[in-house]
Amino acid sequence: MKRFKVTELLIWVISAELAGAVSALLSGGDFSGYYASLVKPPIAPPGWVFPIAWAILYALTALGAYIVSLSESDASRLALRLYALQLGVNFLWSPIFFGLKSFGWAVAAAAVLFLLVVLMTLAFFRADELAVASAIPYLLWVGYALYLSIGFLVVN
Repeated sequence: MKRFKVTELLIWVISAELAGAVSALLSGGDFSGYYASLVKPPIAPPGWVFPIAWAILYALTALGAYIVSLSESDASRLALRLYALQLGVNFLWSPIFFGLKSFGWAVAAAAVLFLLVVLMTLAFFRADELAVASAIPYLLWVGYALYLSIGFLVVN
């Protein structure tokens, strides 16, 4: 098992946060105006909740991925591959929803993301039981994001 290093943890967290930031930049910018113009599904949060929630969740999952990376087991390699894959799909959602304004493709991306996060959460559990604690809030939020994506498709 590798030793914990704060600088390496910060690299994991900053990388995940940058993925979210670049995704937002590629989305076109007017999030609050566009979001405000949409008919909302039931229990949709105000727009200001999203950047805060995603920033916290990116940091949490990066922490979990870093914990998994400290283990050199076969389970950790699969977990890290799933982490990278789900982060890539997550990266695509904002440009699809906000940039392309495509609710159908946003639902498809959210569904794939949810499946990948379920698999990642299971892989985190197999690799390190502590790491899974960081993935569970993310799994719940991505499930909620899938509900919202479907809701926006239905009501708009």
